Amino acid sequence: MLSDKDRIFTNLYGHDDWHLAGARKRGDWDNTKAILALGRETIIKTIIESGLRGRGGAGFSTGMKWSFMPKKEGPLPHYMVINGDESEPGTCKDREVMRHEPHKIVEGALLASFAIGAHTAYIYIRGEYYNEANHLQAAIDEAYEAGLIGKNACGSGWDFDFYIHRGAGAYICGEETAQLESLEGKKGMPRLKPPFPAGSGLYGCPTTINNVESISVTPTIMRRGAAWFAGIGRPNNTGPKLMALSGHIEKPCVFEEALGVPLKKIIEKHGGGVRGGWDNLLAVIPGGSTMPLLTKEVCETVLMDFDDLRKVGSGLGTAGIIVMDKSTDLIKAIARISAFYKHESCGQCSPCREGSGWVMRVMQRMVEGRAEIEEIDLLEKITGQIENATICAMGMSVAWPVQALIRNFRPMMEQRIHEYKANHGGATQVQVPAEFSVGAR
Repeated sequence: MLSDKDRIFTNLYGHDDWHLAGARKRGDWDNTKAILALGRETIIKTIIESGLRGRGGAGFSTGMKWSFMPKKEGPLPHYMVINGDESEPGTCKDREVMRHEPHKIVEGALLASFAIGAHTAYIYIRGEYYNEANHLQAAIDEAYEAGLIGKNACGSGWDFDFYIHRGAGAYICGEETAQLESLEGKKGMPRLKPPFPAGSGLYGCPTTINNVESISVTPTIMRRGAAWFAGIGRPNNTGPKLMALSGHIEKPCVFEEALGVPLKKIIEKHGGGVRGGWDNLLAVIPGGSTMPLLTKEVCETVLMDFDDLRKVGSGLGTAGIIVMDKSTDLIKAIARISAFYKHESCGQCSPCREGSGWVMRVMQRMVEGRAEIEEIDLLEKITGQIENATICAMGMSVAWPVQALIRNFRPMMEQRIHEYKANHGGATQVQVPAEFSVGAR
């Protein structure tokens, strides 16, 4: 478990002053000029050696991502984009940083931007985060006034500007290239890759995109060293991580914990345990609604980190843990998630545009049991055709929750169908969309 001395976000609950004076008392902006004086290569090398993996869900090496940027400034400017579009259901960790630790974001943005050769950074915040955006803007204004950012930031000789862009509440704009489109004033629709943002990103210029938490931990890593961060957690799963607990627990919360701690221990320590006791647990979604749900048996032993959750067919994602006890109608819960992804599909790719609606309608019938047993297999097959056939990862978001339901709770689905037939004497099938028929691809 994470000890208090290793916590990065010491004002996570807003008990202390979030303004510049309070941030400085907690160690923020402590000799930032000296960190910048280390140079771009040293900063990137330190972040790579720390083992920091992206905290937005993908888990890619943050320092490695920075290293992909051009080493020398060419005719095109470099940009840093910070992803604060926290729209994944069950996820609410980044908003706490924006509200209570905004100066960590501002300082982290300066260090990260310097490391990739960017004089300008943008943070894209979801439109619903009104108060969070206000706090962050106040922190930016304070940093400008104190000479920490702007011309000759921190007296380092590096010019740096930081801007907030507020989104309009579209889930798809959490996808990095769709976010770039939105920043440019266009409809948020993912781009084909390659080219990758490091080669052609915002306004066609070299760009790096990182999650709020990934950027916010950077100053602490630079002050305390790569070895300190790498010494927390497990190999390849290092450092403290912000996590959120919601659902059927005694104490819903956002907290900071070391990676590699057993999920059961996290639920019991931070969430006060499952409502009605551990034996009342039915399933857990470990990382926001996209990640496949886990059975109680798996939750007994699985560790909360990137690699162990992948081994059991799920993922850490955003670490937004959703706990569901035996009062939950799991089929209805997954049907609701399917409806969300259908609503949020940008419609660019036909497998997602047509498939998400088809999956939603079948799942709505599955809630009633108004289906055939064979349709469970059909649902599994078609979600398999959706998940890897789209420009962005939205196809996986549509497919994975349903696939996990079938994989782990198929008997529940079959029982619902049998009960419907016993009460109503039959079911009606729907036609498979032509895009997904055998031989269509």
